[in-house]
Amino acid sequence: MTIHSTPPAPIETETTSPEAASRVTPMMEQYLEIKAANPGLLLFYRMGDFYELFFEDAEIASRSLGITLTKRGKHLGQDIPMCGVPVERADDYLHRLIALGNRVAVCEQMEDPAAARKRGNKSVVRRDVVRLVTPGTLTEDTLLDARTNNYLLAVARARASSAGGDRIGLAWIDISTSEFIVTECSTAELGATLARINPNEVIVTDALYSDPELAALFRTLPAVTPLTRDVFDAATAERRLCDYFAVATMDGFGTMSRLEATAAAAAVTYIDRTQVGKRPPLSPPAREAAGTTMAIDPATRANLELTRTLSGERRGSLLDAIDCTVTAAGSRLLAQRLAAPLTDSPTISHRLDAIALFAHDSAAREDLRGILRAAPDISRALARLSIGRGGPRDLAALRDGVLAADQVVERLSRITDLPRDIHLALDALRRPSRDLAREFARGLAEDLPLLKRDGGFVRQGYDSNLDETRNLRDASRLVVAAMQARYADDTGIKALKIRHNNVLGYFVEVTAQHGDKLMTAPLNATFIHRQTLAGQVRFTTTELGEIEAKIANAGERALGLELEIFDRLCAKAIAAGDDLRAAAHAFALLDVTSSLAKLAIDENYVRPVVDNSLKFSIEGGRHPVVEQSLKRDGQPFIANACDLSPGPSQSSGQIWLITGPNMAGKSTFLRQNALIALLAQMGSFVPAKLAHIGIVDRLFSRVGAADDLARGRSTFMVEMVETAAILNQASERALVILDEIGRGTSTFDGLSIAWASIEHLHESNRCRALFATHYHELTALSANLPRLFNATVRVKEWQGDVVFLHEVLPGAADRSYGIQVAKLAGLPAAVIARAKSVLTKLEAQDRGSTARALADDLPLFAVTSRAAHEPLPPSPADQLVEALNALHPDDMSPRDALEALYALKAKLPK
Repeated sequence: MTIHSTPPAPIETETTSPEAASRVTPMMEQYLEIKAANPGLLLFYRMGDFYELFFEDAEIASRSLGITLTKRGKHLGQDIPMCGVPVERADDYLHRLIALGNRVAVCEQMEDPAAARKRGNKSVVRRDVVRLVTPGTLTEDTLLDARTNNYLLAVARARASSAGGDRIGLAWIDISTSEFIVTECSTAELGATLARINPNEVIVTDALYSDPELAALFRTLPAVTPLTRDVFDAATAERRLCDYFAVATMDGFGTMSRLEATAAAAAVTYIDRTQVGKRPPLSPPAREAAGTTMAIDPATRANLELTRTLSGERRGSLLDAIDCTVTAAGSRLLAQRLAAPLTDSPTISHRLDAIALFAHDSAAREDLRGILRAAPDISRALARLSIGRGGPRDLAALRDGVLAADQVVERLSRITDLPRDIHLALDALRRPSRDLAREFARGLAEDLPLLKRDGGFVRQGYDSNLDETRNLRDASRLVVAAMQARYADDTGIKALKIRHNNVLGYFVEVTAQHGDKLMTAPLNATFIHRQTLAGQVRFTTTELGEIEAKIANAGERALGLELEIFDRLCAKAIAAGDDLRAAAHAFALLDVTSSLAKLAIDENYVRPVVDNSLKFSIEGGRHPVVEQSLKRDGQPFIANACDLSPGPSQSSGQIWLITGPNMAGKSTFLRQNALIALLAQMGSFVPAKLAHIGIVDRLFSRVGAADDLARGRSTFMVEMVETAAILNQASERALVILDEIGRGTSTFDGLSIAWASIEHLHESNRCRALFATHYHELTALSANLPRLFNATVRVKEWQGDVVFLHEVLPGAADRSYGIQVAKLAGLPAAVIARAKSVLTKLEAQDRGSTARALADDLPLFAVTSRAAHEPLPPSPADQLVEALNALHPDDMSPRDALEALYALKAKLPK
């Protein structure tokens, strides 16, 4: 697409003569001064109806947006690259630039060009930066995903004074919803915490950004902004926070560590700078205590596809499967809960109580969801109004939100014995003043413009002064219509029209054939020529100029009065901000609760038991995403049980060693149990017949294989790094799922690593674990490790093919059925036949030596290895060779030879 800039006003036209090429023009001097004050940002420089970009900014924007790069005069002897975007479509282009990691300074005209002309012909319109647009400080609906929080995260570090390691302070803010949270963690926990928060922009000190230990982690983030050390000054942190919240002390907001306060102060300082003095109202910083949520590292989040699939799409993720919300705020809260499952069983129980209410009362659930569908996004509308970016429709959103709150309270108040969470939500919905909604309903018109500058949003009859001014404006327009009719009669030109545009104002327009008539006496005394076009000639009159001034004054006066009313209504909304934000959170909570109840009913989920034990018992467990996919195809999901609870004489959970062929469902079984635990602890019903989950404090998953070329890691290296993280961090309360450890190297190396890992999980980590493998020799470990339990995925062979039954049963598999799976994948028949022949020979030749090596080097496998000495039946290929060797062609008649050929053909594999 090509965008051409409009020429600037004449007052700012630059000289392009050779004499001027070496000097800076007034306009360019202004531009360079503003640009120098905002390094590292693209400067949107307002010129009339366009935002213009110059020099390198123009080149970047041209490439990023696909718009035409032109040039404007010269600077220091060089052409000045230039491109521009229309002001009315700026949000679209900002969205694309921000998505590509750019930051933008928006520079507006701070006065009317006419005012600048009064200072002299060479005066430049005053301009200033009114906002810095960065990925973490967006508020406009057009720039945000309604279903996702937009977090700015500040990271502060305190160097360790002992062997305990460095500490990290974190503060994250969504200025579009006013959320503000702080916490503290170790450097080792930083990656998992960042993955949970999923920030859109991270701010750090220059020193932290350059730290080689954290550089690889920062490269995985979408946008990292290094800042000078003063932004993270711990000595001034509390003062800056008090200044932002206009309080004398932060003690009233609860206890924060010095490191958390440093990060929080950095975040609000950055917001203050990017919003150029327009401080968005934030909730007081809420402290998140360590250990209150399940720790999930980035690899586990990716492997389990919690909010995005491995391809980066929302569709196909767990979040997509469970999201039945009907509001944007509800969808955001659901994503937050899924990202941070709780470790506090009483709080989980309160969430489950609320879901149980709506699961059992379908009428209340559907009535509530009907009301919520019409409820607006209160928190984001309020945020826009608070920083001067809101419009009339945001005021209407607050009005409709309070009215919806009334409906919800009226409907749910009929229910007795409300669960705690629902009761608290209703209390919050009662807080906003109903007078506010009535005032907005009385003041706002039915059809509202998007922008306040368009006017027409105040209802007729709300303000008498506005009504009087509007009548004057409209009456003047009637005068213009009467004047047009009179001019047409006086001149005899029936096609004469009085029109208006932003350049000429009001003018008389006639066709070219009548133009000469108005320019000759006596009519030329009344009609003053203004402009000649291809088919029209335009004139003005003294009378028309006077009427235009009256109309302009009346229109400007009416718009001014409307803007004053808008500001008054905004002030009322901002004053009620705390109550409105509480109501917004209540709407989100009720939406999440009722949607999870609908999910439970529609998908046959059950309420889990979640306590502080080490139990992990699931009956009839199912994978929530795979089950929905199969259901769409009309296929059933095969449910399976899993019990990792400690045995009668054991103090730690079990480890299940799962064997079976590829494609049989081992990975699905592993993932579904991890997802059931996660759903239970986020406070949701789960896909099972029964589920008893003892609190899991850390969830680890090593499932799937992929290399990391950017960091110089092979697939096997990635596998080992992730396995190392599990073995070094998993505790007794952890849940670990491991799939095919050791497969990326030689058989003996991989087998040894898998063996040692299982032993470490059993003896050192003592956690609950699921371990899937193709190393069948490992099943003998159960004889020596009392908490190791062998399970296998059931399959059935039928006429040379393998049928996957997807049932997990006690026992061990003796084969991997790899060739059968290859056959199902479509490998040529000749390749399959040859593979079978090679496999049989390899097993016959090497199994004995393999068994002896295992018996000598890994005594745990001695029981398995003895079975390898049993004689093997000859393969079809061997039988064919033996039959050929038994033939003596010289002694055979033609008939005997033909019969032998048929016999040999019968021995070929089918």
